[in-house]
Amino acid sequence: MTIHDTFEGAQYVTTIADMASAHGVTLRVDDDFHEFSRLVAEHRKGHPLGAPFDPEKQGVSSKNGFWIAGWNRDGELVHTQAMRRYHVPVSLADFLSRHFRDFPPAGVDLDLAKSRYTPGPGARRISGACVYHGEGWISGGETGFRGTGLFGALAKFAMATAMLRWSPDFVFGFMGQGHAYRGLMEREGYMHSEPGALFWRLAETGEDIHGLMAWMAREDLEYMMELPRHLLAA
Repeated sequence: MTIHDTFEGAQYVTTIADMASAHGVTLRVDDDFHEFSRLVAEHRKGHPLGAPFDPEKQGVSSKNGFWIAGWNRDGELVHTQAMRRYHVPVSLADFLSRHFRDFPPAGVDLDLAKSRYTPGPGARRISGACVYHGEGWISGGETGFRGTGLFGALAKFAMATAMLRWSPDFVFGFMGQGHAYRGLMEREGYMHSEPGALFWRLAETGEDIHGLMAWMAREDLEYMMELPRHLLAA
């Protein structure tokens, strides 16, 4: 990124941080994943930490990842996200065909032998410096922030922060079909998706969880960061 791009990116993330502050949410960006694991276990009840960001399972650290957390005015954890960098020398389609089981939905017992990843055309073109985007959560209820537009802005905050830190070639993530079809993917800023990319077989019931892969190329991220600020929480 050029100096101009870096300056514009810094303004972009500052705008979103100010938006969060106006909602009473204070953000923290950190790369201590043992601390993140502790925060999630203590405060994000019912939403356990995913394997890609568990420092005991997959070795994520300050060298290849960072996380974002938000607290309300009462000091309660109300938001999380995390980003992890991968070097993908082959296509992402080939990489995930071998490693998609490293990205399971958290908190459910899966039959991994009967789960499947099906690469789409975009995944076959993706390679290089790739960043995985996960751990997206925001509190609901009467005192929560779902439906305010804040979550979409915070997802853009995470992607822009990854751009400033690493200038990746691509960002990708997975989303349950139900959330994606209700427009969450677009609200987060994603411009590409691959429906039918994943299904996970639940071990106990045999039910399938269907998911999409969302992705952004660097030029998509640059475009997103140039959009008018009033679209941040659209």
